[in-house]
Amino acid sequence: MAKNNRLDRVNEELKKNISHIITFELQNSKVTGMISVTKVKITPDFRYAKVYVSLLNSKSIGKTMEGLKQSSGYIRSQIAKTMNLRITPELSFEIDDSAEYGDKIDRILKEINHNNEK
Repeated sequence: MAKNNRLDRVNEELKKNISHIITFELQNSKVTGMISVTKVKITPDFRYAKVYVSLLNSKSIGKTMEGLKQSSGYIRSQIAKTMNLRITPELSFEIDDSAEYGDKIDRILKEINHNNEK
C-alpha cells in the first residue's frame, strides 16, 4: 500500500512540475494553445511516465503533440533539477480526450431528455 501512495504523490508532483514547465518555461513554436496536464501515470520502476494533456485553442493538435515530444528532453532535465528522484522518468505525451468524451455524453443525455419531454 505504501508504494501506491508514493506513486500517487510522485504522479501529482510530476503533474504540477510538468504543468509549470510547459506553461512558463517551454519555448517551442510548435506548442500552441492552452495545454493542461490532466494526469500523469508513472511506472512502478519510475523509468517511464505517461503525461496526459488536454489542448485548448491549439493551432494544430498534431504539431503541438510533436512539439511536446521534441521538448520532452528539456522538460525531463527541468524535472531532474526540481524533483528529488533517483531516476527521472522518460516522458511520453498522450492526448486526454476525456473532457470531449464527457461533453459528448452530456449532449446525448440532453438530447434524450429533450425527446422525452415531447
